[in-house]
Amino acid sequence: MEVKIGVQHAPREIVLESGQTAEEVEQAVADALSGKAQLLSLLDEKGRKVLVPGDRIAYVEIGEVTARRVGFGAL
Repeated sequence: MEVKIGVQHAPREIVLESGQTAEEVEQAVADALSGKAQLLSLLDEKGRKVLVPGDRIAYVEIGEVTARRVGFGAL
């Protein structure tokens, strides 16, 4: 699923494809915003970890799960 994170005082948003469920991402964001965790920590599909300070999060957009398209057909 696609996750977009807006960071305060940063001109671009962070966009990643995560293998985590929407509930896992939402819980991690809630923990970071409430102060339970100082960092928002998410894993992308390639196993890389993305860390964002909880006090710098402007917004988080959680996309829906989409199946990957394979082939060269017309869209």
